[in-house]
Amino acid sequence: MINDIKKDTQARMAKSVEALRHDLTKVRTGRASTALVDHLKVNYYGSDMPLTQVASVSVTDARSLTITPWEKQMVGPVEKAILASDLGLTPNTAGTVIRINLPALTEERRKELSKHVHGEGENAKIAIRNIRRDANQQVKDLLKDKKITEDDERRSEDEIQKLTDKAIKDVDEVVKAKEQELMAV
Repeated sequence: MINDIKKDTQARMAKSVEALRHDLTKVRTGRASTALVDHLKVNYYGSDMPLTQVASVSVTDARSLTITPWEKQMVGPVEKAILASDLGLTPNTAGTVIRINLPALTEERRKELSKHVHGEGENAKIAIRNIRRDANQQVKDLLKDKKITEDDERRSEDEIQKLTDKAIKDVDEVVKAKEQELMAV
């Protein structure tokens, strides 16, 4: 029972850290990355499709992306999706190829993005602490139902705290790595 709670807790904490990593790939740094446009939805014959399913996206160089729609009539909808997105980027179209040039980030924008990254990290830590609270509550319920002893409860809470500390350390490392990536000129 206790082992199941610990395994579940560890898995949920790992998912929180992984979700943070995934969310931070969308934060634009100085370098071009295909992850910047992965979340964009394009109107494809009346239904919204992910950009990666209607076009190929590639990094041309450090500051530009190339998007090549698989169908010629998809150039317009892809451009609209990029312009309507929260990225603040302007696509340049040459025939069926769409190029996106990423301007260098200003110092002010870097600091703003850094604050955003810290906020995302704090949200992940809150999620991890909530997972810890749920796990500790499950252990307390087992004690209340007299399925475990008080010693087992204390030992379990200590182990859950160690899992929490490790997950929070992982979050800090992810945030620090993203911040260094942001601040690199």
